[in-house]
Amino acid sequence: MSKKTGKTDEENAEGGEASKPGKKKLIMILGGVLLLAGLGGGGWFFFLRHPSPEQIAAAEHAKAAKKPASFVEMRDMMIGISSGGQQDRQPIIKVKVVLEIADAKVSEEIKPLLPRVEDAFQVFMRELRPADLEGSAGMYRLKEELLRRVNVTVYPAKIDAVLFKELLVQ
Repeated sequence: MSKKTGKTDEENAEGGEASKPGKKKLIMILGGVLLLAGLGGGGWFFFLRHPSPEQIAAAEHAKAAKKPASFVEMRDMMIGISSGGQQDRQPIIKVKVVLEIADAKVSEEIKPLLPRVEDAFQVFMRELRPADLEGSAGMYRLKEELLRRVNVTVYPAKIDAVLFKELLVQ
């Protein structure tokens, strides 16, 4: 028996064990509260915090410093495409293409390479069938393939987009 509390050793041991689950609950509750507070603070930091005036001014300056795109117009091309064996007459595609380039310096570097670009376009488009160009999906695939081919041809320069001024299939 303990002299201070007047309890037996068994009662003291039971009291100690009974208080342990209370401590575990308290620790779990405190951990949950801290986790929620951390998540709330992180959410505020990433989603609700407003940029400082210096950050806004730097972003506006970067937009103002952005160079306008440069455009290089290619010659009009008329290309006989594959008929797919369904027609007696060979279909013809007439295309006017403009290349969009982010930097005017690069456009000057590309101009001497335009005959190679035209050759790459003609070799590819000669194998097309009229069915390959049907709908917006066909046009999109054609633009993406031409962009890939022009970038391979003018490497290390980079073309940002191939734009169609005219595309006619007869």
